[in-house]
Amino acid sequence: MAQKLVGILLNAAVHRGVPRQKTGQESLLNYEEAAAAYGITPVFLRLADIDTDSGFCAAYIHGPQGYRRTILPTPSVIHNRAIYGTDSPGMKRLLRHVPRVFNNNNRYGKDEIHGLLAQNEELRRYLPETAKGLAGLAAMMNRYPDLILKPCRGSIGNGVMRLVRVRTSSWRWNLTYLPRGARHWATLPVDQDALPRALRTRLSKVPYLVQERIPLAEMNGRPFDLRVTVQRGWGGEWQVTGLFAKLAAPGGFVSNIARGGEALSSAYVLDTAFSSRDAAILRMSLEALSLAVARSLGQRLPGLADIGLDIGLTRDGRLFFIEANGRDQRYGFRKAGLQEIWKNSYRKPMGYARFLMEEAGPG
Repeated sequence: MAQKLVGILLNAAVHRGVPRQKTGQESLLNYEEAAAAYGITPVFLRLADIDTDSGFCAAYIHGPQGYRRTILPTPSVIHNRAIYGTDSPGMKRLLRHVPRVFNNNNRYGKDEIHGLLAQNEELRRYLPETAKGLAGLAAMMNRYPDLILKPCRGSIGNGVMRLVRVRTSSWRWNLTYLPRGARHWATLPVDQDALPRALRTRLSKVPYLVQERIPLAEMNGRPFDLRVTVQRGWGGEWQVTGLFAKLAAPGGFVSNIARGGEALSSAYVLDTAFSSRDAAILRMSLEALSLAVARSLGQRLPGLADIGLDIGLTRDGRLFFIEANGRDQRYGFRKAGLQEIWKNSYRKPMGYARFLMEEAGPG
């Protein structure tokens, strides 16, 4: 019987590391084990190595001598783990020949996701007040004393800034930002009526969201939010694979692990910050909200099947949607000591891949 192949589409840098099994945060072993559980074989490929005319591709497949690049029929199901947007000509061409590519687009703008969720009446109340660009900043500075500015496209906290009103009797603010190439945050006093030229230029050239800063719950004086991994698995339904807490670095305001944040078990953090009863209720509410967000986005964004959601909660237990990550970096589970959930975050997509194969039938 011929092997049932599932393609794992990687970016060029990660793909180069496959023969040496040096693939950064992507675990080849987890893919192999997860795929084997569903009777399928993963092959690792780049978009440039797929010949849509012939129906063949060059991909790495594991054998007795390790990973070897081999010419293979292009898999009928592909899980995209590279960064491609809706305007990618290569991805458009691939989808015409291989329609079962899931997470084919994983570069949705924060403004696009916010706009889609704002159309859902049930989810609207979980969204922080949001505006866009320089005009939005001026309006928000008149309404809120603490603001977060973040680029509509970007990840790991790049370009995020914070504006805090320091004296309510005047229009004085502190702008906290990370200078280019620096490792430590800098703070600059600004006047609302005379914003720094660099800030005005940045917001004019790069699409930015301006949001009220949510007064996040804290553990030991460090604000935290929750990363919730939501995926389609066998059967095709959305499921919460797991969640972990992200604590901001001491004195920091962003929780991204790449910016000094720390990944910890959500059970530990919630039980520390809240009573046991409230922590249990919050966990159920977090999972229910995350499923509702995933289902809503899944109805509007074709191919969506594997996302990481950042959910904030306040000291009094209110939940807020912060952002969605189209290419969820699953290593946070491993860093939080949640080894089995980390492995399960690879099993779910492989189960979904097998489901798509079965749904398509033979041929």
